[in-house]
Amino acid sequence: MTHGYTTGTGTSPEPAGPYGTPHAGSAGAAPETPYTLPQQREAEPAPAPAAKKPGRDRYLDLLRSIALVRVVVYHLFGWAWLSVLFPSMGVMFALAGSLMARSLKRPAWSVIRGRVRRLLPPMWAFAAVVLVLLFAGGWDPGEDPDQGGGAWGLIKLFNYLVPIGAPPYPWEAGAPLDWLEGSWADQAVGPLWYLRAYLWFVIASPLLLWLFRKAPWPTLLAPLGLTAIVGTGLVTIPGETGNAVTDFAVYGSCWILGFAHHEGMLKQIPRYVSVSCASLVMAFGLWWASNHLGSEGWDLNDIPLAQATWSFGFVVILLQYSPSWQELPGRLAKWDKLVTLSNNRAVTIYLWHNLLIMATVPIIDLAYQLPFMQSERAMGALDSAYTIWMFALVWPLIGLMVLAVGWVEDLAAKRKPRLWPNGSKSKRPQPSSGARRG
Repeated sequence: MTHGYTTGTGTSPEPAGPYGTPHAGSAGAAPETPYTLPQQREAEPAPAPAAKKPGRDRYLDLLRSIALVRVVVYHLFGWAWLSVLFPSMGVMFALAGSLMARSLKRPAWSVIRGRVRRLLPPMWAFAAVVLVLLFAGGWDPGEDPDQGGGAWGLIKLFNYLVPIGAPPYPWEAGAPLDWLEGSWADQAVGPLWYLRAYLWFVIASPLLLWLFRKAPWPTLLAPLGLTAIVGTGLVTIPGETGNAVTDFAVYGSCWILGFAHHEGMLKQIPRYVSVSCASLVMAFGLWWASNHLGSEGWDLNDIPLAQATWSFGFVVILLQYSPSWQELPGRLAKWDKLVTLSNNRAVTIYLWHNLLIMATVPIIDLAYQLPFMQSERAMGALDSAYTIWMFALVWPLIGLMVLAVGWVEDLAAKRKPRLWPNGSKSKRPQPSSGARRG
């Protein structure tokens, strides 16, 4: 699917909760709503499973972290095949859907309000920087014909406060800073379409979950059918409205798969059945893509029906094999702190990573001025490895941004601000037994 920019998909803006919150979608949890699949009766009641310690499902946290890394790599290198290797958007929408279903045990309005509150402040921090740069570069939305001009161009700025639509920006933005090229606004603001889609899914979730519990299969598969209508050109909806409807259709089934995971529906289906059916759906997606390749080749982001079906099947398999880890096992344990950090700062990483990718360029260009870099051989070596250096440099910049503005996510979630929430417990000296309290 094309949104007018060449960057890839994104990650979920679902802020990770505190790591003392139990995950209701973990294995062993009984589904809230019975389904019509036949169940064998037991002569004696099964023994109750041992109580699990409170904690997050680290398998789902790991998937979210992988999706974030994949997004950064895709936006940096532009490799189309990454959309096939790991469909980050589908995965992230499914994880967010599962968390949303868990939260909807509480009153719907309070859940929606809480999700919106956790999303908006980090976006406002990002939007403030972007708008300052745009206005400093001479952009006037009231005079921009691409935004409708006049009052309508100014009204569209509301989407920087609440992303119900696409935030406006000029295709060729002025560059108040030397390292910003003309397309910087498209690169930085373009991916915010994901926040718009996420917001609409959150608002629609109470109705979607009600429909899912009444009619699981029609609700689960309906978005795929809608994608076949609006994502193939059979019915064309112009403008950003069309983009929003297409996004909702393409990733709707993945969001509802999150419901199915939380409700325990997937565990009631024999694994060989679900994996076989998912593989057939994925095979259809690849076949459709092979006959509808765009200018970027196998980039499923430009082929809505292929993206929808491939992501759907991929997510089914990931959730069907979900091991529900309380701790990362084996060699994965060494990544525990980074997984925790990325989940606690998912919104910050997603919002800022594209702008930070562009910020690596002027930093690397400084190397050309070094005395030992003046030969053609040295410059050629740097030219050939330029993108690799960008990849190596963007991660420290993301870390600095986490320190600088990541704490806004904590304020949005009504938590105590933390600079580096990677799960490490600060060691405080314990008072001796005879110490007095002051």
